[in-house]
Amino acid sequence: MGRQGKREFVQILRLMETFSLDDVAAGINSALERGVIGFDAVKHLVLCRIERRPPRLDMTVYPYLPKAHVAATSPGVYMSLLPGSGR
Repeated sequence: MGRQGKREFVQILRLMETFSLDDVAAGINSALERGVIGFDAVKHLVLCRIERRPPRLDMTVYPYLPKAHVAATSPGVYMSLLPGSGR
């Protein structure tokens, strides 16, 4: 996401000025589970967690929110980091 991604990252970090680390981390995890990233999504999910209300993050209403695609890493990749693996 380039420069905009850095700005979003800083905005998300700044949420910890107001909210606890646990709440922000839960908001980030919840956003990733939904396949979205970005300040707007994370802040919405943090507020829902604090207010104990279900999130209403319908992605058809928020098409501008960036989508997250997180792939699982193969365990074999980590094996190549070990000394003497020969890779």
